Amino acid sequence: MYHANTTMKKLSLFVSILWPIMVTQLSLYAMNLVDTMMSGRVGTDDLAGVAMGSSLWMPVFTGINGILLAVTPIVAQFLGNKQTYKIHYFVTQAFYLAIILSLIVVVAGVFALDPIFALMNLDPEVHRIAFHYLVGLSMGVIPLFLSNVLRNFFDGQGFTRITMFITVLAVPFNILLNYGFIFGNFGLPALGGVGAGYATAITYWIILFLSILMTFKIETVRKYRLFVKWVKPSWTAWKEQLSIGIPIGLSIFFEASIFAVVTLLIGTMFSTLTIAANQIVLSFTSLMFMIPLSISMALTIVVGFSVGGKEFQAAKQYAFMGVLGGIAFLAVGAVFLYYFREPIAYLYSQDYEVVMLASQIFLVAIIYQLSDAAQAGLQGVLRGYKDVRIPFVITFIAYWIIGIPSGYLLAAFTKLGPIGFWIGISLGLTFAAVGFLIRLRLVQRRMTEEQPGL
Repeated sequence: MYHANTTMKKLSLFVSILWPIMVTQLSLYAMNLVDTMMSGRVGTDDLAGVAMGSSLWMPVFTGINGILLAVTPIVAQFLGNKQTYKIHYFVTQAFYLAIILSLIVVVAGVFALDPIFALMNLDPEVHRIAFHYLVGLSMGVIPLFLSNVLRNFFDGQGFTRITMFITVLAVPFNILLNYGFIFGNFGLPALGGVGAGYATAITYWIILFLSILMTFKIETVRKYRLFVKWVKPSWTAWKEQLSIGIPIGLSIFFEASIFAVVTLLIGTMFSTLTIAANQIVLSFTSLMFMIPLSISMALTIVVGFSVGGKEFQAAKQYAFMGVLGGIAFLAVGAVFLYYFREPIAYLYSQDYEVVMLASQIFLVAIIYQLSDAAQAGLQGVLRGYKDVRIPFVITFIAYWIIGIPSGYLLAAFTKLGPIGFWIGISLGLTFAAVGFLIRLRLVQRRMTEEQPGL
């Protein structure tokens, strides 16, 4: 990376970092999309089971990954202020932390998974599929989080094409493994929706292997001697990462959990048909969200690099172009979604009632996506400044004090039904976007006051 000195050069640098992240995110999401679509082709119970299992897993995955995401702004700032000698030590400590967090997740799942599903009062077959889907997925937890540390290490230096290359290679493996384990091809057992969990776990091991291979094959990262030179585990180093990572992780958890909780509540309040329709909407809108999410991740890198180099005016310019870009993309996407919502739903299910309900929910989802794009971009900027504690408070209030309660009241006590939950999500995301904007202005003002003449 470099400190660009004109607007066009900044835009060029930003795009060069952004587009590989975009390809990576879309590829990663393609794995989840394949899980959902192939499971839906087996039957509505399989689609609902994978939906319930994914909804329980995603907040955990995004929360832990959020903690490890602290690697990105820290590495970017080390690079920006020419302290690259600190990177090896910090990343190695992140490996240790990732293993510890992975083991905690697996052990917690052993004791909590079945009781949680029992409380939800699901249809027996949906319960069985959801439980065993997560059992299969658990076999890939450790490689998943280790590879995420490596991804954040690559991305923090602006080497986003490395992760893109790895992920694009892994996607075909995931598709073939799903085709084998779900439908019983290539001599593998036909496990239905459950097979998607095992296919994804194996794919995570492939991604880890390729990520480690890159640290030895590419000169620009080989110099850090990862997996060659080891250091002793350090609680002090973990504490430093956790002080940044935990607020990021909790912020992401609170956001991801509103969609998970909505799915779980729909599972207890409505029919399997409604679960399937909700999963269709969540799956496709999440796919569209990969673009503003990619922009958010790119913003963390370029803003972190600029702040590390004391280039605060450049950080402001990156924030402006990135946040507006994310909103513009989803504004165009909203028009597309409005006109093609029914054909999109038919990609997931051939059940007419499921498709009609999904097309109604899509109308509300169109609205919430604009707020989602704004809050994602603003959060990415704030992470670049390593400003994470106040945003954590904002996300908690937005999603758990405003979003979930208002959605539940609308769903349970009005004729809106499941659509009420999506209106609640829209309210929460809008509050978050406004809160992040106010916080960013305060942070930028403080930086300006600390650097007279800016």
